[in-house]
Amino acid sequence: MSKEIKVPDIGDFKEVTVIELLVKVGDTIKIDDPLITLESDKASMDIPASQGGVVEAIKINVGDKVSEGSLILLLKDTGEASVNVAAAPAQPKVAGGAAQATPPVSGVKEIKVPDIGDFKSVSVIEVLVHVGDVIKAEDSLITLESDKASMEIPSPKGGKVKEIKIAVGDKVSEGSLILLLEVEGAAPAEAAAPAPAVNAPAVATSSVTPVANVGNDEAFKRAYASPSVRRIARELGIDIAQVTGTGPNGRITEQDVRGFKTGGAVVAPSTTTAAAPTPAASPVVATVASGMGGVQFITQPDWSKFGAVETVPMSRIGKLSAKHLHRAWLTVPQVTHFDEADITELEAYRNSMKDKAKAMGFNFTPLVFMLKAVAAGLKEFPKFNSALADDGENLIQRKFYNIGIAVDTPDGLVVPVIKDVDRKGLFELARELGEVSKKAREGKLKSGDMQGGCFSISSLGGIGGTNFTPIVNAPEVGILGLTRAQERLVRKNGEIVDRLIQPLAVSYDHRVIDGAYAARFVSHLAFVLSDVRNLIL
Repeated sequence: MSKEIKVPDIGDFKEVTVIELLVKVGDTIKIDDPLITLESDKASMDIPASQGGVVEAIKINVGDKVSEGSLILLLKDTGEASVNVAAAPAQPKVAGGAAQATPPVSGVKEIKVPDIGDFKSVSVIEVLVHVGDVIKAEDSLITLESDKASMEIPSPKGGKVKEIKIAVGDKVSEGSLILLLEVEGAAPAEAAAPAPAVNAPAVATSSVTPVANVGNDEAFKRAYASPSVRRIARELGIDIAQVTGTGPNGRITEQDVRGFKTGGAVVAPSTTTAAAPTPAASPVVATVASGMGGVQFITQPDWSKFGAVETVPMSRIGKLSAKHLHRAWLTVPQVTHFDEADITELEAYRNSMKDKAKAMGFNFTPLVFMLKAVAAGLKEFPKFNSALADDGENLIQRKFYNIGIAVDTPDGLVVPVIKDVDRKGLFELARELGEVSKKAREGKLKSGDMQGGCFSISSLGGIGGTNFTPIVNAPEVGILGLTRAQERLVRKNGEIVDRLIQPLAVSYDHRVIDGAYAARFVSHLAFVLSDVRNLIL
């Protein structure tokens, strides 16, 4: 008798793209064996088998869109007990496949997701520890990724990992149980929440013991591969960061990993009836089911025909930024207004105070004055401090002034937020700006450090350039772009004088702000920056 295996409850995800088929007709599978890999614009996930048996027919293709209840395949029933999919299809697997979690014993602590700000139901994209690992306090346990940021969750205590209660693809919020930790001298933990009910005992998970990651851990984390492919790489002892992906947008497939193992060469995936169509050799625009969330890419020719090439995985921050900026560019009608500010007097004052700031342990940079000028502009022109409501018919008017600062880091651009800029003095802002920039470059920003921004500043002043058009950091409606100030001869009060001129470029959401309003806003910035005394008006 054939059994239908369908997509279980996958949370809020609907119409998710199938990017990989992990079984074929004739395969014998067990409960919890991965069948397909799905990928949305937020996460990738493997869908496990709810029943064991022999694959009779596959009813799905790479590139198909599926939701809860979509038919995956037909299975010849071999009598192996099935998991009650309706009860809990997408929950974390319990070690050993027990019907319910073993209550913690004395000396075992429950480690839960801490306060992660406004983020809820965030995807787990990497589990960074294994059962039996000995960890220290502040060691990273899991990596979470939302559509705005990725973050690693550290352990509040040291000890030995007894049981992991979470899996890649799960959705977590504050208070979600991550793992059980054996802590020397710890008091007994409260009983763990029972695992989802099952109709019959599930079979144990694979007995293959994954080997330690080979090669650079950061490169391993950034490799563009699904959880199942990563598992295969670990089991085969392959450094996945060294494998070249032949899947869509450079994704590493199972064939790539196995081909690398057998001869160091990458074997292209074979074409079957379930495979996605091969793109044309000539460059064409194609929508790829990829980590960019359906972003349109130009299909690349085989560049290796023309010379040496190397495929370099994008950083996690780079992938997030690409998705966010592409979405902002497509959905926000953006216009950029250019102007200039004479900052000669302001710069003279800054130079007079630099040594005092240095003695206090921080730098006194021009960006501090830009923060105060923008806060003053937002008060004078409140539409720039608003957000377009979801109904598209109302504005959410903020009564606080938090400003994001784009910081260049080794992994890409991040935007920490300086809170309550209007209430802080220049030296206080300078100190905070230095601290948050250091945290950003060291990868130590927390989710709360990047939330609540009303307006952003992107400064290329230390690098160069004469002007550029920054992209609005939606759902904000405006962003200020800064390039290097230039000394210039100008006519002032009938005389030709040498002045320091700061280019200003403000991009704005034209749905909220019209050109005249934007021009007045930028003109007000120039006025405030023209004399340091204007900052206190």
